Amino acid sequence: MSELKMLAIDLGASSGRGIVGTFDGEKLGLREIHRFPNDPVNIAGTLHWDTLRILHEIKNAIRKCAVGDDKDIKSIGIDTWGVDYGLLDKNGKLISVPVHYRDSRTDGIIDYAHSIVSKREAYSITGIQSIYFNTLYQLIAAKKENEAVLEMAENLLFTPDLLNYFLTGIKQSEYTISSTGMILDAAKRDYAFDLIKKFGIPEKLFGNLVHPGTVVGGLSGAILEEVGSIDAKVINIASHDTASAVIAVPAKSENFVYLSSGTWSLMGCELKYPCLTEKAQLNDFTNEGGAEKTIRFMQNIMGLWLEQESKRQWEREGKTVSFNDLSNMAMASEPFKCFINPDDVLFAPPGNMPKRIADFCKSTGQAVPETMGEIVRCIFDSLALRYRLTLDRIEEVSGQKTAELNIVGGGTKEEPLSQLAANACGIPVITGPVEATAVGNIAEQAIAAGEIKNVAEAREVVRNSFEIKTFEPDLSSKDRWDEAYFKFRKICNV
Repeated sequence: MSELKMLAIDLGASSGRGIVGTFDGEKLGLREIHRFPNDPVNIAGTLHWDTLRILHEIKNAIRKCAVGDDKDIKSIGIDTWGVDYGLLDKNGKLISVPVHYRDSRTDGIIDYAHSIVSKREAYSITGIQSIYFNTLYQLIAAKKENEAVLEMAENLLFTPDLLNYFLTGIKQSEYTISSTGMILDAAKRDYAFDLIKKFGIPEKLFGNLVHPGTVVGGLSGAILEEVGSIDAKVINIASHDTASAVIAVPAKSENFVYLSSGTWSLMGCELKYPCLTEKAQLNDFTNEGGAEKTIRFMQNIMGLWLEQESKRQWEREGKTVSFNDLSNMAMASEPFKCFINPDDVLFAPPGNMPKRIADFCKSTGQAVPETMGEIVRCIFDSLALRYRLTLDRIEEVSGQKTAELNIVGGGTKEEPLSQLAANACGIPVITGPVEATAVGNIAEQAIAAGEIKNVAEAREVVRNSFEIKTFEPDLSSKDRWDEAYFKFRKICNV
């Protein structure tokens, strides 16, 4: 076959990229052609995404293809974070700038929501972990704040669907991104309208669901006038970034545990059907949609956000330091000195992360970390032990033992953390590919083009295309990790 060329737009919580992917019939290749910051904007006390700037940068990425050596790309796919959305009026115009999931408007909204519908009832339908930023909670908060806005809106589109609409003029709702919002019936894989109606959310907002691999459409005439002549279709890939990343997990068997590591750590396994048991709910598992109508049975863990926000704080204080420097300082610091619960809401907002970590340790009667190395070592040890806790819970709920943990995504660059995770869990950790989300995005486009048969074949292609590393557990440290695990669970009350 001639080489198939595709464009992945990969949007993260802090940056976005345009990546040209290629497939020659045997291997996938990636080449970054455009990168831009994706910083939130605070407007009158509300935290927003700079969605129009994001669109502008996407057009820049497409333009670079159109005027350069990549004008022969055949398709475009967009993946983003979950839960956030934009509202369109009856004329298809954006009503307001989309709100960031870290905005404070949902403070206290969980208790209010579940005074109307119990957590157990909501979970038995949606299978979604109760987290303050879930789309359903955002909509309830928006309704309380200004009900007229929801009444004025005709369509709700999640971030990648909204951007697809801006490019093509076609409104569609892709399954994997919609599944993050606590608005779908997990078993039926359709909207949970009975639940939605109980909260007074207008049904008209929600369009027909489509699955990964379907075509959205061609670029609109207005877009082509801006970017230049290019004959590429926009594709519904698995548009939630974790759903794309899971496609790229280089697992050889169906029974595997993955960890998509980045700003967030998303850890879980792949199921054919949702698990909606009370035990799954009590252990905070979420059931989100995956490619080929699978279920991503997983937990959302506060990931490298803890280190990233600490680094930003130190830079605000005039201390310039790289992530490699921080890793080296961490590994030179005393292990198991102190622990935090990574998922404590204390650590969710932006701001002075090192102070909050120190305050947590002080309030729980632990040694207080003072240096940058001690702070990051506390983060690494705590994350590794949180991964062990999640692994134990997955095995308990699923009844299956796991032979290895597959870590994909940008967090694999933190190799010391991968080794600590292997030590904590007592099993080999397989890492790679680093660019898992973009790889999964491109792989799904190749599936849509008929050049890769299915996800199983895509994973075989991934194994043959990218560097994969293995970290064996240090079994001599097992007793120390067991002791640290007991202490971690007691301190964090988990």
